[in-house]
Amino acid sequence: MSNRLSPALASKLATPLQIGSVVLESRVLQSPLSGVTDLVFRRLVRRYAPKSMIYTEMVSAKEIHHLQTLPQLMEIAPGEEPISIQLFDCRPDFMAEAAQKAVAEGALTIDINMGCPVNKITKKGGGSSLLRQPEVAEAIVKTVVDAVEVPVTVKTRLGWDDDQITILDFARRMEASGASMLTLHARTRAQGYQGTARWEWIAKVKKVLSIPVIANGDIFSVEAAIACLSQTGADGVMCSRGTLGYPFLVGEIDHFLRTGQVLPPPSIKARLQCGKEHLQGLWEYKGQRGIIQSRKHMAWYCKGFPGAAELRDKLSRIESLEQGYQLIDRAIFNY
Repeated sequence: MSNRLSPALASKLATPLQIGSVVLESRVLQSPLSGVTDLVFRRLVRRYAPKSMIYTEMVSAKEIHHLQTLPQLMEIAPGEEPISIQLFDCRPDFMAEAAQKAVAEGALTIDINMGCPVNKITKKGGGSSLLRQPEVAEAIVKTVVDAVEVPVTVKTRLGWDDDQITILDFARRMEASGASMLTLHARTRAQGYQGTARWEWIAKVKKVLSIPVIANGDIFSVEAAIACLSQTGADGVMCSRGTLGYPFLVGEIDHFLRTGQVLPPPSIKARLQCGKEHLQGLWEYKGQRGIIQSRKHMAWYCKGFPGAAELRDKLSRIESLEQGYQLIDRAIFNY
């Protein structure tokens, strides 16, 4: 796979990204990931990608409506900018109320989730179910745009299934309703996360919109990002599952777009050290609940090196910070 972009595309991608009234110095974004992109994870991504937009986990507008205090999911630490809060629901008034609270919390933009394929979200009218309710989706965007002064963006998919790939009409509707950017995960709802992302649809959407289009899906490496951008002409890329256990990725892609150079990958020792810091952060931020949540993260860090499977198995069952430290320190010593 070529490590080169055309001169014209490279020149465009080296310039700031304009999202409505907001200007971003990086065209590489960290996707919202449920159960992943909490404050601890975002801090690690931010270290390697200081200028990239990072998203919180998606937040239920209904939950915000019924709570007296904001959920921990919405907590933004000093210095996290640029950051966006992603919201989901199917009620325009709830979404507008939640958006106002998100802006007060520090969100630079409001992102509306219209792509989550999970049944518990779609059965309640949120996420990718909005692809089958374009009028509701339009009303949500219009209402949120009227409720806040920051840009409103949309993250969505190609359509409900292969028989209902409606993204071209849907994308036009989102722009007409006031969305300042559209991020497209190039799979249908029915695909979930299976199969290959169909980047050719991102190119088609790019041709019919004037707002920025961000490519999402199968961005697991710098080389994949280059291929995607070359094929689609998208205005940037959003990293999702490629950052699981690898918070270096957003920064690696950003570095390439700015310099044309591919950074050497972090050593096994550096990856394990990052995992240890992630574990410590989860313990400090969430206590024992953080230890339980860390198990999946630790498993993601343990890939691609001798002894990874055994270490992964042990770390996926840790009960304490000390137990995790001992396992990781022993592995670091061996490298």
